[in-house]
Amino acid sequence: MFFGKVLTAMVTPYDAVGEVDYAKVQKLAKHLLANGSDGVLICGTTGESPCLTPAERASLWAAAKEAVGDAGRLILGTTDNETAFSCEVAKKAQKAGADALLAVAPYYNKPSQEGLYRHFAKIAASADIPIILYNIPGRTSVNIQPETVLRLAQDCPNIVAIKDATGSLDSVSALVSMLPADFAVYSGDDSLTLPIVSVGGAGVISVASHLIGSQIAQMIELYQQGDVVAARQMHLQYFELFKKLFITTNPVPVKSCLNLLGWEMGDCRLPLAPPSAAELAELQAMLQKYNLL
Repeated sequence: MFFGKVLTAMVTPYDAVGEVDYAKVQKLAKHLLANGSDGVLICGTTGESPCLTPAERASLWAAAKEAVGDAGRLILGTTDNETAFSCEVAKKAQKAGADALLAVAPYYNKPSQEGLYRHFAKIAASADIPIILYNIPGRTSVNIQPETVLRLAQDCPNIVAIKDATGSLDSVSALVSMLPADFAVYSGDDSLTLPIVSVGGAGVISVASHLIGSQIAQMIELYQQGDVVAARQMHLQYFELFKKLFITTNPVPVKSCLNLLGWEMGDCRLPLAPPSAAELAELQAMLQKYNLL
């Protein structure tokens, strides 16, 4: 299954007292689908998944499903660092109507490659819908090696894609060269979207698409149509924006940008703190530079 070029890892909106604002979840999801995104990812890293209760996750899934409908793909982040719990959540997400699940490598445990294989294989056996692996060693302290991804792709028919946030073009090149042609490799870093597409990547699971989703989709399309120069120009044009959205821990910068733009998404939950005054000023200047504010 091909999910599209641009999938947005969506923030979780909170109201004035810090509760999830489900009306704004639906409003933002619809806005993203109307502005360049082929689908939305709910309860991923950018959605502050570690800070959401099981009840909040279930309500988020339901709200997002109602908003997305048939207009795009709904991908739900379901995994934990404990395998049995991850399998149970995956089953619930399937019942909630997910088009696919995002399964991140277990964090803190630091499993071996065999442990990673068994973890993901168990999840794949528990849910009869497509699964996107998520490799982000900077958050999990473990790297899913390309050979392990290949083994999972061969043994688990519903493991069909990976979000690669290793920051390594070598890693992506190895994946694309080893995996079946219909296995989708997505960039997990906005600034590496074009380089990854250039070596055979399918697109990006993006943070910046909250702000410039249509432009990112256009950049990928230009490259795929053979207009490499125009695609490169767009990459360089928006490179500063891609990097500024990570001047502090994601999703603090993108949520702050949305607040500056009037979306009233609320602050991130602790332990993530609001941006410093200097960081906020830098983000505001960036939005003004790109004529977004």
